[in-house]
Amino acid sequence: MAVFTALTHEEARALLLNYRLGELLDLQGIASGIENSNFFITTDQGSHVLTVFERLNAAQLPFYLGLMRHLADKGLPVPAPFPVIDGALFTQILGKPVAIVARLPGKALLVPGPEHCAQVGHFLAQMHLAAQDYAVFQPNLRGLGWWKNTASALKAHLPHHLFHALLEEVIFQDGVARQASFEHLPAGPIHADLFRDNVLFEDSRIGGVIDFYFAGCGPWLFDLAVTVNDWCVDLESGAFDAPRAAALLDAYHAVRPLQEDERTLWRAMLRAAALRFWISRLYDLHMPRPASVLQPHDPARFERLLRLRVTGEDLPWPAGAGGSS
Repeated sequence: MAVFTALTHEEARALLLNYRLGELLDLQGIASGIENSNFFITTDQGSHVLTVFERLNAAQLPFYLGLMRHLADKGLPVPAPFPVIDGALFTQILGKPVAIVARLPGKALLVPGPEHCAQVGHFLAQMHLAAQDYAVFQPNLRGLGWWKNTASALKAHLPHHLFHALLEEVIFQDGVARQASFEHLPAGPIHADLFRDNVLFEDSRIGGVIDFYFAGCGPWLFDLAVTVNDWCVDLESGAFDAPRAAALLDAYHAVRPLQEDERTLWRAMLRAAALRFWISRLYDLHMPRPASVLQPHDPARFERLLRLRVTGEDLPWPAGAGGSS
């Protein structure tokens, strides 16, 4: 959890001169997330979220902010970015890109039940379909190429057996990505980070889905795997919770029917989703950036989860969907 760039009230007031959002009343740093600096800002017109982007640059931001606007315009509970006076969706503060988005209602539900997982599955399928006509392309910046480069950088920080296991899985995923069946997976813009803390519930209903700043274009099945690996498991062991997994997958399948070819690659995508977050958490732990508040997540959780996904355990799959294990 981090705040990398601290803002003063005076700096926030000056920033708001670029918007039509009223006068600043309050500014509070948000101690969540490990990529950007986030703040709740309250003006005389309402409450919003201000994000200072620490890694994404001005050339990359239009994809993320445009996608959020696109989904919000289609009625999904996604925070729409506010335009600055000249119409752009972001500006700068302290030499870094910054955007202000709507603050959506609700709070993260860290112990979900099947009924909550069903809503998440329904939303994810709706999002995939709604984003099909989003015209801007950007690859997943935390995809295979990043895994390869980061794994190499981690070699000096890991014991031999751990680095070997990491590299072995990267090589496996590289082979998967070269398969024709992978190339033909249904794909488009994906959230790529739909964890429990990125969904806000209000009165047992989804009030908002946030943090699209790891989004990119990729297989929808990978996005589903990332989501299932968090929402539908015991966080300590990584083992599936059958009722939650069935609820999420059945709800997703009801909106966007899964294909037989997707079943064939389901285990590989669950492994890929575990690998992606194992690598990123190792990276944050061993190569941290200076921050006002920083608490890296435990990488061991995703190491355990990956080992489970490699084994022959039964995998959840929607009732009535095609394919075999």
